[in-house]
Amino acid sequence: MTIMLRNDDMLSDAEVQAARVDLAASFRWFARLGMHEAVSNHLSAAVSRDGSKFLMNPRGRHFSRVRASELLLLDSADPSTLQRSDAPDPTAWYIHGRLHALLPEARCIMHLHPIHTTALAGLEDSTLYPIDQNTMRFFGRVATDADFSGMALANEEGDRLAGQMDGKPILMMANHGLTITGPSISMAFDEMYYFERAAQTLLVAYSSGQKLKIAPDDVARLTAKQWLDYPNLADDHLAEVKAVLDREEPDYRQ
Repeated sequence: MTIMLRNDDMLSDAEVQAARVDLAASFRWFARLGMHEAVSNHLSAAVSRDGSKFLMNPRGRHFSRVRASELLLLDSADPSTLQRSDAPDPTAWYIHGRLHALLPEARCIMHLHPIHTTALAGLEDSTLYPIDQNTMRFFGRVATDADFSGMALANEEGDRLAGQMDGKPILMMANHGLTITGPSISMAFDEMYYFERAAQTLLVAYSSGQKLKIAPDDVARLTAKQWLDYPNLADDHLAEVKAVLDREEPDYRQ
């Protein structure tokens, strides 16, 4: 079972290593699914109670090559981070550093530009309408940032994004992409996978030219709760991903 990121002072060495492995597996799998974008986009996981210390991918590394040992250990309170010889990508730092500092409950943060989700984010109405079980999973759980004004290259932008989330775990970023926060790596991974599937389903439905059959709010709300209450789904999903990777590309654990 995937280890949750505990809320006491720091994770043990064993738990930090487990977090490294889970995050590396997530990178590898998103690459397989074509949810990466060149050497951009970022995944991070908190390893301190207040979220200030976190793991994140190194700058310029393709998702398909990420290994557990090369994930950067960063401190959001360290103003010299971008002067390090192994400094992270600036946009990654300004988004993830500020979100981890301001949202301690966000134990894992995933920011991607997957094609269907990003296409949906480029529509005037980017609502993920509840038309099937996958889209219903996110009913009432998505905040929208409608104010894209360029790349995130300052702390103020990370602070603004944190404020836009308004207590919700998912941020649909108009003209940009998606940010998902979760209480564990497995949960954030599972949510990112299913959100992209949901966006794909909705766009295919739109392409038919037919009117959407949108579920009633009470049905969508119930289904969303059932998803969240479903036992061990996210842990099982990531465990199976790691089983495949252990067989086919075990170097992700190194």
